[in-house]
Amino acid sequence: MPEYKHFPLADTAEGLTEADIIAWQVKPGDTVTVNQIVVEVETAKAAVELPIPWAGVVTELLVEPGQTVEVGAPILTIDVDPDGKAAPAAAPSKEEEPAEEEMKPLVGYGSKAVVTHRRARKGAAPAAAPTAPAAPAAAAPAPAPAKPKGGYVPLAKPPVRKLAKDLGVDLHALTGTADGGVITRDDVQAAANGSATAAPVQSVVDSGYDPATRERRVPVKGVRKATAAAMVQSAYTAPHVTEFLTVDVTPMMEFREKLKKSREFAGVKVTPLTFAAKAVCLAAKRTPDVNAVWDEAAQEIVYKDYVHLGIAAATPRGLVVPKVRDADSMSLKELAIALTELTDVAREGKTTPAAMLGGTITITNVGVFGVDTGTPIINPGESAILCLGAIKDTPWVVDGEIKVRKVLQLSLSFDHRVVDGQQGSEFLADVGALLADPAVAITY
Repeated sequence: MPEYKHFPLADTAEGLTEADIIAWQVKPGDTVTVNQIVVEVETAKAAVELPIPWAGVVTELLVEPGQTVEVGAPILTIDVDPDGKAAPAAAPSKEEEPAEEEMKPLVGYGSKAVVTHRRARKGAAPAAAPTAPAAPAAAAPAPAPAKPKGGYVPLAKPPVRKLAKDLGVDLHALTGTADGGVITRDDVQAAANGSATAAPVQSVVDSGYDPATRERRVPVKGVRKATAAAMVQSAYTAPHVTEFLTVDVTPMMEFREKLKKSREFAGVKVTPLTFAAKAVCLAAKRTPDVNAVWDEAAQEIVYKDYVHLGIAAATPRGLVVPKVRDADSMSLKELAIALTELTDVAREGKTTPAAMLGGTITITNVGVFGVDTGTPIINPGESAILCLGAIKDTPWVVDGEIKVRKVLQLSLSFDHRVVDGQQGSEFLADVGALLADPAVAITY
């Protein structure tokens, strides 16, 4: 006898409340195994592939790609006993009412099945006989879910989708009346009664572009939504100060060429970012204030005896800031390898939420876009961020003569509650000195 379970959306990182369904890896009728990846979702931090904790046959996909789902909401139904070999369990009577529902995360994230506890109504007779949901016909596998029309995914909760299916209402033909265009039960009922509002022009819904206004609107969600919230919080919470320094990094670039030819660094990608990462770790030891954080709730400054170095990376999903853990304990070669792996994973859109938590200080490199410098916003939970500009051939005075040198502009934004001007200036000067002459590192 079939045994059905709901697969809930997991909390894939601390504090997440929702995620967007990107793509299903299965369809109704597919047989899945324990820990098989069934769906890719985008959270506020990253794109994540979710495994299922049970083996069985997928019977229904409850949400469509593009839909935003709350953590704990069921997104898939699976028959974990398609062959009917397990002993049937009594199904709850219709006279029972829910007493408590508990939705827990998925396997790999402390997941458990959806558990529903019920209590009988007072005076209600017990169920006459155990019942179970009817099994899908074996001869005809369940049809695959209909693909969104032209890429448009109607916004509606699973119960509303079920109601629309039962009443034969096409959600693509409706305009939701709730906030954000979400379709409600009343909208579906109205459509069933022939009084629903028609959906917007398809070209506008599909692409967000309205020919009449020549404007395109894109919903704010996922990584972009999280980044915006974090930057607003930081900008209006931490008093930012930004200082600038222009540095002749010709010796650094010459040293880089030597390393590229050395046997020790064969096959290792050494970039200006590698030297900057090492410089930040060394300079932070002399000025620990930049690696501290303001704890508003406790009214304390927390000094950290480690450097979890954040690297701002532009990806197809937006700006992410994965961390190099304990970067201060790494050699230059180890840092080079770690940075290459980190940026490759980020550009592939595979950075995990855990990889972006717990940073202590960040580097952002706008020089890769040919930009001279910037005034970056500090990541929440940190007190400083260093910005690297483009390295350019520039006229520079050397021993009283003008020569063409490799010149870099640095900028440092810091939280003035934690870092005074003196400490910020000393840290930036130390980073500049280390980039101007890498040999200075042996004095630290």
